[in-house]
Amino acid sequence: MANNRKHDRWLSDEQVETEIAVLKQSPRVALARAEQKEKYRIKYRRRQYLYTLRALEKRGRELEAEGWIPGEDDEDPLED
Repeated sequence: MANNRKHDRWLSDEQVETEIAVLKQSPRVALARAEQKEKYRIKYRRRQYLYTLRALEKRGRELEAEGWIPGEDDEDPLED
C-alpha cells in the first residue's frame, strides 16, 4: 500500500485511514517525529535567547540615555 505512490490519488477513504493507522505505529515515524521535536526545541530556545538579548540591548540604550556609564558603579547593591 505505502509503496504504491503512483496511484495515491485513487486511494479510497478507507485505504487512507488504514495507511495512516499503520504509519502512526511505525517506529521510523516515531524516530523522525522525535528528531523534529528536538530541532524545534533547539530552534525555540535560540529564538528565546535572541529575544532576551534584544531586550537587554534595548534596556542598555535606555540606561545610557539616562546617563548611566558602564563600569561607573561597580558596587553590587546587594552586597553588605
